[in-house]
Amino acid sequence: MLTKYRITMASIAIAALCSLPAYAEYSGPDLSGQTLTLAGPWLTADEENLNKVIDIFEAATGAKVEHAGSDSFEQQIVIDIKAGSPPNIAIFPQPGLAANMAALGGLVPLSGETKEWVKNNYAAGQSWVDLGSYPDENGQDQFYGFFYKVNVKSLVWYSPDNFEDNGYEVPETMEDLISLSKKMISDGNTPWCIGLGSGDATGWPATDWMEDMMLRSHDPSVYDQWVTNELPFNDPKVIEAMDFFGSFAKNDAMVNGGAAAVATTGFRESPAGLFTSPAQCMMHRQASFIPAFFPEDVEAGTDYDFFYFPAFAEKDLGRPVLGGGTLFAITKDSEATRAFIDFLKHPASHEAWMALGGFLTPHKGVDTNKYSSATFKGLGEILLGATTFRFDGSDLMPGAIGAGSFWTGMVDFTSGQSAQEVADAIQKSWDAIK
Repeated sequence: MLTKYRITMASIAIAALCSLPAYAEYSGPDLSGQTLTLAGPWLTADEENLNKVIDIFEAATGAKVEHAGSDSFEQQIVIDIKAGSPPNIAIFPQPGLAANMAALGGLVPLSGETKEWVKNNYAAGQSWVDLGSYPDENGQDQFYGFFYKVNVKSLVWYSPDNFEDNGYEVPETMEDLISLSKKMISDGNTPWCIGLGSGDATGWPATDWMEDMMLRSHDPSVYDQWVTNELPFNDPKVIEAMDFFGSFAKNDAMVNGGAAAVATTGFRESPAGLFTSPAQCMMHRQASFIPAFFPEDVEAGTDYDFFYFPAFAEKDLGRPVLGGGTLFAITKDSEATRAFIDFLKHPASHEAWMALGGFLTPHKGVDTNKYSSATFKGLGEILLGATTFRFDGSDLMPGAIGAGSFWTGMVDFTSGQSAQEVADAIQKSWDAIK
């Protein structure tokens, strides 16, 4: 994740319990004697942290919560729902599977009050409502998904020392970022490190770039049409966004090693250029997890920092943020189940995990000082500043596209093919599965 913790999770949890008065603020209904079951993909540290959150709910209500994490959750929840033996709540790692289960009649709609609460109390609230709404077995849209624990991808990482030494300022707009990149070149510096290598998944970092470019080039509704192929992949709007990415990745002066190195450089190794002397690049666009691949001896806030990957001022598209996240959905209803969903609205259920690390939330009511580090607090503030949030597009596309032709197509693009050629090929793969 974002940082490497060298103290035990147990000691962190004890410290958090001692320091967070927010825990005492939650008081739920009396659910003594009731049992609530949760199933999801969280294991190890994530499961330990979730259990700390569950502890608060159990202490306040008297309910017993049984959580089962599994690395085969995606397969098991389908089996359980079809067999009529699901848990009370399923924790989905992304919306696609939840939508499939809703279409089977396997999810129970959340209340209208909860829908309105999300809209009003989450930053970019309508985005989260939309991401949690799917057609039921009758084709009628219902609100099913309560998002909890999200991540941010619209980030640029840099060295504060490198910026200070060269007199560079953090850009506020995309226009500023483009101008800054050109100035870096004129100063004899290389603006960007980009690497697409990832074994069998080579190419996925470019899909993240592409998704951010779509959100900065066009209205969010265009993005929504694109990920469902209502807007063809070879539409001029998509071509424009791909060429926008190409203005960075296919310009030898813009990227460390030149354009030819983009497809062959591993994504794990690509940010290393920020920390060489002299620096091989000034900036690296990547999601919030990337510090896990920084050199072990660098420190957040000193050796590296980040800023929001900005939007165009002239396009007036607000502050779109790309990311991902998990959602809670009811698969078997009960009084305790509804009470737990209500508990997720309370700041305490978010602040408890915020203090432990590895957690971000769009909840506008949380105390951001509860975050475990300045890094997480800064990431959380970017999330709270979003006017639009969109889920990783490749994760929303069919696997043959999002984890197939889209990945390989972006490698072909950075390797020399035109945006039109690549987009035509990806659209052909869409047509083949319809």
